[in-house]
Amino acid sequence: MKTSALVAGFTVLLFSVVGIGFSHAQTFPNQNIQIVITLSPGDTGDLSARAVGSEMSKILKVPVLPINRTGASGIVGAESVVKAKKDGYTLLYVNSNLTYAYAANPQEIPYNPFTDLDLLCTAVSVPLYIAVQSESRWKTMQELIAYGRQNPGKLRGSSTGVGSVGHFGYEVIGVETGAQIDMIPFKGAAPGMAALLGGHVEVAIPSPTLVMPQMKAGKLRLLLVSKKTADFPNVPTLTELGYKRDISSVWFGFFLPVGVPEAVKQVLASALERAIKAPELGPVFQGLGTVADYHSAAEFRPVMNDEYAMVRKILAAAAGNQK
Repeated sequence: MKTSALVAGFTVLLFSVVGIGFSHAQTFPNQNIQIVITLSPGDTGDLSARAVGSEMSKILKVPVLPINRTGASGIVGAESVVKAKKDGYTLLYVNSNLTYAYAANPQEIPYNPFTDLDLLCTAVSVPLYIAVQSESRWKTMQELIAYGRQNPGKLRGSSTGVGSVGHFGYEVIGVETGAQIDMIPFKGAAPGMAALLGGHVEVAIPSPTLVMPQMKAGKLRLLLVSKKTADFPNVPTLTELGYKRDISSVWFGFFLPVGVPEAVKQVLASALERAIKAPELGPVFQGLGTVADYHSAAEFRPVMNDEYAMVRKILAAAAGNQK
């Protein structure tokens, strides 16, 4: 009798817990959802997040509000999400800087992106370019490499911060070619582009969103791309120039603080997948110079792990070359 009573009690408890989770999923969301965007307004990350958020709002029937929290290669925005309530109403939209910054300076990052944040999915990917002013002396990447080898300390390159994908791009160029480009951090790619156009730096590493209007205005020359694009098929990659490794493209993904109920995570993950794959967003992404690049958390977590290991290896090699 006691055993039967114990089993019955456990069964009631089990179904109660399941019922709570189911109920939470059924009632979520019932208020505004915030997407914390770690890049500046007008950046590719900002515009792609807003496009996905607008589609999510239609799917979930609640407002999805974008909030820009920039600075320190995405650390400011990411930390605010790590510290947010674990209720699913605050999402993080961040790019590869999340991994790169932690790989570059783990002791200076106030969170661990692998244990404090839950990946929901990736959304888009973006190629990066090495750009100079159209009136600069460098007509090709080979010429820039030769100058950087012969004139250490004379080339300055803008990026979105220490440990960012752009910063790592310059490091890859240094390790692969021996050309030194000193990274100058800015709070977003747009300020970095302004610095290039204003002559405050010699090189920038922008995304297509910033490249296109300046190319049409005749103000930029593109010397290198992270991967081949239809827009600029004649711009080479590093591997096309005979080097072993290309600079990296940028991925953008959605994260939650660790601790959000699984049922809520599933609601958000499903809505994000539907939004990113919505046919109407394809032309929007293309107009931003991005491509829809959805990967589930299970698919992309190993990629993040491999990326982290690669960044650590390259930075260690770069540090060794400077000794």
